[in-house]
Amino acid sequence: MALKAGRLSKVFVWILMGLLLVGLAGFGATNLSGTARSVGAVGDQDIGVDAYARAMQQELRALQAERGGAVSFAEAQQMGLDTRVLSQLVLTRALDWEAERVGISVDDDLVANELAQIGSFQGPDGQFNRESYRFALENAGLTEGEFEEDLRDEVSRTVLQAGVLTGLDMPTAYADTIVAFAGERRDLSYAVLTGADLATGIPAPSEDELRAFYEANIDDYTRPETKRVTYAWVTPEMLLDSVEVPEETLREAYEEQSDRFNMPERRLVERLVFSDEAAAEEAAGRISAGETSFEEVVEARGLALADADLGEVTRRDLGEAAEPVFTAETGSVVGPAPSPLGPALFRVNAELAAVETPFEEAVPMLRDTLVLDRARRVIESQAESYDNELAGGATLEELTQGSEMQLGQIDWTPRTDEEIAAYPAFNAAVRGAEPGDYPEIAELGDGGVFALRVDGIDEPAPIPFEEVQNAVETAWEEAQVTEGLEALAEDHVAALADGASFEELGLNARELTALDRNARRDALPRGAIQAAFETEEGGATYASGAGRVAVLRTDRVLPADMQDEDANRLRQRLNQQAQGALAEDLFRALSADIQSRAGVTINRDTLNAVNSNLQ
Repeated sequence: MALKAGRLSKVFVWILMGLLLVGLAGFGATNLSGTARSVGAVGDQDIGVDAYARAMQQELRALQAERGGAVSFAEAQQMGLDTRVLSQLVLTRALDWEAERVGISVDDDLVANELAQIGSFQGPDGQFNRESYRFALENAGLTEGEFEEDLRDEVSRTVLQAGVLTGLDMPTAYADTIVAFAGERRDLSYAVLTGADLATGIPAPSEDELRAFYEANIDDYTRPETKRVTYAWVTPEMLLDSVEVPEETLREAYEEQSDRFNMPERRLVERLVFSDEAAAEEAAGRISAGETSFEEVVEARGLALADADLGEVTRRDLGEAAEPVFTAETGSVVGPAPSPLGPALFRVNAELAAVETPFEEAVPMLRDTLVLDRARRVIESQAESYDNELAGGATLEELTQGSEMQLGQIDWTPRTDEEIAAYPAFNAAVRGAEPGDYPEIAELGDGGVFALRVDGIDEPAPIPFEEVQNAVETAWEEAQVTEGLEALAEDHVAALADGASFEELGLNARELTALDRNARRDALPRGAIQAAFETEEGGATYASGAGRVAVLRTDRVLPADMQDEDANRLRQRLNQQAQGALAEDLFRALSADIQSRAGVTINRDTLNAVNSNLQ
């Protein structure tokens, strides 16, 4: 069936043109010689050697751009890039085979119309220019016939896909069910039980009981894999006492930062501009007479106070309005006075006195900043020499003997966060390091540097009972309290379900209203609200935490408002996601069916030869 220009959706056409223009970047980059001209075929649709090579180069360049650095072909193969490219080309040829089978064709008018819209093919007047067209294709290594044939094929594939995927519509029950579930709310009453609610205390445990508890919860008392690490490091703060800053440099910095140390008198001011002097005077008069306030005048203009706020200003900032503003008392409204936007009223909210900091008083602040800056530069200048020493065979111990670097050791686990382990860069380096790795200088992120050596790795192992006995006893007592509270809570839940009130059970209940499923309350154990959503109206349940148990009753179930704006947005998003997933499944099934009917063949020898040539 022939397609006319007007029959093809502009959306699909622009998708198509984007794909073709992106693809031009790789065209002509590789031209492989040899007798084999295809790496495979789908039915009678060949996957050309040059097409595969161009696609591989294009994807490799995209991967390098994403990574921000060179990626070798071998690395790309390890990531499966060659397989993905081949799969995409198989899919493309499968669609070409099916489009030809069902008789989809694209006429010359449509091709000409779309060519005219490609900017690369247009002249200075914005119209299609044959010389520009020829020049662009020549640079890409393509003939007009090749490009136009690719264009026809792409349009045909787009039409085929559109015919399969257009009109997909999920049943409304799907989204409505989820919206009703997500939007449901609960009114709850609850009481939290603690150890004080138990009738009897917890007896002291025997050592055998503690050891049994220790063994039953051995994962809680097991050291994770631990790396024994030796490191050398230096930070700007370590050099503060050894870095000197000449007085001349301090004075230069003082002059450069004079605005910081010597500030003129300032005011915190709001300004309301009027269209003319008469309107400003009328408003000023009403404010002065007490008939209205500055806030009300601002609001009447459709503005917020934030719109009128000038913040902190000096006399220079205000120009001609400086004198009345700076002589006014805090809280007063002055004006009309001139402003760059017209006559205005000004309200003075605070007075900020002038600040004059002599050089002698500013020296400590200046020195701290300058010393740190110099220390960073010192470390930066020495980092390469540190690295060279390590590369020359120096140990970390030897490196610290002749430099500002300091030696340290740490038993590191993923939970370690003190001293140098507070630096993410150090943790990342330790995580990837193994015994025998060559130490090298790396940056800490604050101007400091470090190098490390993994001396050994201790596998996960239980911490001896004697070392954690106190922690075990505390956890045992907490578990006993929780167990006793759960038994008490079960009785309360049964009584509430039979109609008893919290008051009758001696519980001080609190209420929560209109809670959604994602609500959180610190007063309740984790999962308590979710547990309440599993009960019907009038039902009761409990949820346990460490040493406390919450008893909850669902007082009222509030159905979701299906016409709420949030509900409509969620319904629309769910429908779009479901339709997208359905379209993907249908397209996958179509592709598999076409390939099964057409037959797919891959020439492995030719494919390996092309890959070898791309190395």
